[in-house]
Amino acid sequence: MISPEKLRAWWSHKQALDGRLRGADPAHVLEETGWARSVGGVGPYLTLHSRAGTSREAADAAQSGLEIHELPAVRGCTYVLPSKDFALALKAGESFAANEMKVAYKLGVTDKEIDKLCDAVLRALSKGPLEPEQIREATGQASRNLGEEGKKKGVTTTLPLALGKLQSSGDIRRVPMNGRLDQQRYRYSLWRPNPMAKFAMSSEEVQTELARRYFTWTGPATLAEFQWFSALGVKAAKAAIEPLQLVSLEGDRMLLPEDREKFESFKTPRQAQYSLVSSIDGISLLRRDLKSIVDEHDLKFMLTAERAGAALVDLPSHAILDRGRVVGIWEYDTATESIAWLPFIAKNQDLTKAVAQTEEYVRTQLGDARSFSLDSPRSRAPRIEALRKGVGR
Repeated sequence: MISPEKLRAWWSHKQALDGRLRGADPAHVLEETGWARSVGGVGPYLTLHSRAGTSREAADAAQSGLEIHELPAVRGCTYVLPSKDFALALKAGESFAANEMKVAYKLGVTDKEIDKLCDAVLRALSKGPLEPEQIREATGQASRNLGEEGKKKGVTTTLPLALGKLQSSGDIRRVPMNGRLDQQRYRYSLWRPNPMAKFAMSSEEVQTELARRYFTWTGPATLAEFQWFSALGVKAAKAAIEPLQLVSLEGDRMLLPEDREKFESFKTPRQAQYSLVSSIDGISLLRRDLKSIVDEHDLKFMLTAERAGAALVDLPSHAILDRGRVVGIWEYDTATESIAWLPFIAKNQDLTKAVAQTEEYVRTQLGDARSFSLDSPRSRAPRIEALRKGVGR
């Protein structure tokens, strides 16, 4: 039997939460530990800071220099990822961009219409980066409003369809207006050279390469967990992993053959390894199996009043980890410029120091620690109050 402690510590090691990548550049961190989910919050920043001690300035510089970039990828979701994976991610998300057109077809939109609009967008951007409203003005009547019916279906105009198609094909990219990764205001720019220009992998090869990366980042994992990440059906997921010749551990968990011996010889560290991560950190989100990293008797600490009776699938707040186990949760309180946190274990000097270090990073470099774009100090207030009161204790 493999102990939960060893599994958690191994996942933590694979995710470099043990400090093994301290000082590494952002692109290398994301290559080794996985793409950082981005939803307009601090997830990418905390991913890099918790693993390599990366400053916000260094992360922004890497983004500006196209060493890393936020792109639509698997499941149509946006991730911050390294340059070597730009084409792979775009190809993996290609079918999800096409799904938006399926909705548009029902509203009378045609491929010819969108192709014409794409040409107009490219002409407009040939003069330099533009904001969405500027693109709308520059393209004139090439884009149109889809009325109330379109609004109901979440497609208000044809412009986002064209922008999505051009992003997916690598013809354009969106650039944060203030250079930061924790906001969602963008300009669009032509992407030259197009990262897809020389990409020759078939869809099947892309799925296998995606699986290789996935099990590198978080193996051992199950087929169902890979399916969730990739959005592949059972048959396609099995076909994707077959060339990898994954080896099974107990139950249905699998890992890459080259990791088998490393895992078996791996020893759970005796000393605590505290790290503060975001609520969508890869150690949780890649497998989305919260019970594997949270002790059962600690789950009650997460069920604050606003989540009472809810089935807990994802972390409700940012997390404090020790060798892969969630040992506390936290939020940033902008009113006091401090971290409100609830430990599941007894406080100690090293734990308090880890919290203080992340608190300083958020206060001096980020200013806030939003989980996602719509997260705000006001919406966060009930969670902060619950943490301050020590709900569950």
